[in-house]
Amino acid sequence: MSEAASNAKKPRVNVRRPDVMERVSAEVAIHFHSTVVEKLRDRGGKITVGHTTVMLAEQFGFCYGVERAIDLAYASRKVFPDNRIFLIGEIIHNPDVNRHLREMGIVSLPWQDLDSSYDDLTEDDVVIVPAFGAPTLFMNKVEERGCYVVDTTCGDVMKVWRRVRGYAKDGITSIIHGKSNHEETRATASRALGEKGEGIYLIVLTLADVDYVCDYIRHGGDKAAFMERFQGEHSDHFDPDIHLRQVGVANQTTMLKSETEEIQRRIRQAIIDRDGNEGAFQMFDTICGATQERQDALFEMLRKPMDLLLVVGGYNSSNTIHLVEIAEPEVPTFFIRSADCIKSLEEIIHYDLHRLQEKTSNYSQLFAGDRDVVIGITAGASCPNNLIEETLIKMFELRGIDREALALA
Repeated sequence: MSEAASNAKKPRVNVRRPDVMERVSAEVAIHFHSTVVEKLRDRGGKITVGHTTVMLAEQFGFCYGVERAIDLAYASRKVFPDNRIFLIGEIIHNPDVNRHLREMGIVSLPWQDLDSSYDDLTEDDVVIVPAFGAPTLFMNKVEERGCYVVDTTCGDVMKVWRRVRGYAKDGITSIIHGKSNHEETRATASRALGEKGEGIYLIVLTLADVDYVCDYIRHGGDKAAFMERFQGEHSDHFDPDIHLRQVGVANQTTMLKSETEEIQRRIRQAIIDRDGNEGAFQMFDTICGATQERQDALFEMLRKPMDLLLVVGGYNSSNTIHLVEIAEPEVPTFFIRSADCIKSLEEIIHYDLHRLQEKTSNYSQLFAGDRDVVIGITAGASCPNNLIEETLIKMFELRGIDREALALA
């Protein structure tokens, strides 16, 4: 690496050139778009052929932030056809999308630990930052190596970062509702440390976690037990006896909206119970709009009679997981990666959120004879429409309705 590269970081690269994006749009459309899904959306999201009805949620699939991230990744290869291109982790949580990037020669770097692979980067290399963002430690390392940086971080995520940086500056502890092993939460926690590392944060996931924190806010307690319970989920210098005096709530943008709102309510009430007012409490609505829209659309969809629901997406997709959690109590729900999981009516491979593994279910009794059947389909913000199309067609084919008959419906 040259002396110039070591002393001055490169500016972010703008790969959204008109000539490049025209080619990118065509390629992305071939890989991920679906005329079948768009046509069905225009018809109200419902199609019936014979005894089989398929309904789509009003909102599902790619959001703007995901589309932008994918476009920028594809554009990077167009702008830098001969450079090595790396990606911090995954661009989004969808195996089909990430497979396409690998086939383009884009290599994933580890995001959990800053290992020696980052030391091998050179000033001619391109590093893509995923839609979730990346922790500041990783960003500093990439800039130190003098790489070109293509930043696809979602705007909604950056809004959260601005808020937690403000908390740090004002001496307020960030309580982050999120999954501590998720890329976005890790990135947000690093921003909660502030510009000079002075910030403090605590990550909570469940309502049980929050109740434990609220009890400590109200009454104090066993500091050692608190620290053990939240080991690895707080900043280095966090002290519950000091840093729960003033708190501000933020969240991973893809969490379940109703749960985040309940967490905000409980922490606010704990502060009021302790202080007599809410002056030491702050909050900011940081659930992303697309996540909220897909959750709201599913709630509306569940008001209609359905025999089963298919939720399509990556098993590590947080926003997709929450759709499954919403639906499971209401209707038989199958969480599948793609139509390939539907082997037959006797063999549907789907992800069990409770056991954290795939399992196989037989649902053939539902489809026996000429019984009218209603199937719902939805997907998270990281699932492309082509996977929705394949799932829809597969369900009709298993009911004896081929693509030609479906096209005429």
